[in-house]
Amino acid sequence: MSDTEQKQNAVHQLAEAGVSVWLDDLSRERLTSGNLKDIMEHQGVVGVTTNPTIFQQALSQGHAYDGQVAELAAAGRTVDEAVFALTTQDVRDACDVFRPIYDATDGKDGRVSIEVDPRLAHDTEKTVEQAKALREAVDRPNVMVKIPATVAGLPAITAVLAEGISVNVTLIFSLDRYRAVMNAYLEGIEQARAAGKDIAHTTSVASFFVSRVDTEIDKRLDAVGTDEAKALKGKAGVANAQLAYQAYEEVFSTPRWQTLEEAGAFKQRPLWASTGVKNPDYSDTMYVDELVASNTVNTMPEKTLAAVADHGTIVADAVTSHYADAAAVLDELARVGISYSDVVQVLEDEGVEKFETSWGQLLAGVQAELEKASA
Repeated sequence: MSDTEQKQNAVHQLAEAGVSVWLDDLSRERLTSGNLKDIMEHQGVVGVTTNPTIFQQALSQGHAYDGQVAELAAAGRTVDEAVFALTTQDVRDACDVFRPIYDATDGKDGRVSIEVDPRLAHDTEKTVEQAKALREAVDRPNVMVKIPATVAGLPAITAVLAEGISVNVTLIFSLDRYRAVMNAYLEGIEQARAAGKDIAHTTSVASFFVSRVDTEIDKRLDAVGTDEAKALKGKAGVANAQLAYQAYEEVFSTPRWQTLEEAGAFKQRPLWASTGVKNPDYSDTMYVDELVASNTVNTMPEKTLAAVADHGTIVADAVTSHYADAAAVLDELARVGISYSDVVQVLEDEGVEKFETSWGQLLAGVQAELEKASA
């Protein structure tokens, strides 16, 4: 089998199992070189996600942004205005690349996500305001605005969906918060419907983070140090996600949901995020192989995508028969002294902080480039 056939085979198996593969990366270089279009056409990628860290890395490398930075400097733009212009340009162009998939799937895939300024993670009103500004600036039907699942983010998610703006809810770690996210989605779609919005094209995904859970819990299991504790390493991330899918099945089989579905609404799909394996002792495809489930999205860095194409083991529905095992893993973690509630709160706080740090680095880098262009 040729390399191309192998890649097509693995992706075909994922697609047949109901998994949409989205690339967790975007840069001006990918766009201008044709790389993004090539990945879409030949590796079965049907969407793109971005975050502040991805943009910071993209703008810090090479010279792809120099021309636009010079124009922004000449126009006297502030650094915040410049970052807004640079990032929305990339997302707009990526939306155009993926528009054929958006059209072919009636809006389900072909989506490109852009995140609100992470400094607004705890400000509901400003999050809604910027979500509207991002949607207007990108001006493409297949854009999704990423809003973090903080306490302040939940009402913002509802409000933005009510405006007919599609939302990628990010930084979900806990099962309780995930249930709150699904409720925020239902409320938003209900409000959009009441206002006469087109709910058939106002969609959402809920980005449930996986590998970061193992990273944090494995560190705590090592600190416990018992054989019982060490035997649980590498199990929490998948178990947590599998139980999230169980919650998804419950919520999207209720009469409340069925009313919306009959009116044309899409289910809010679970999206497995943070699927790049951090521990080299683990299989580099474990967060794909073990989370194959119908009507999900797996957003992968290119390294993980290549690993799956090369040696992934795709078996349809690797999730729903494991709910009891997954619940047992969380029970066993509690027995050895791991506080689930503390872990997920730490991860949420760190997630916001990491994106704020990346955003600060992005602002500093663009400021330096603006000053250089103005000199």
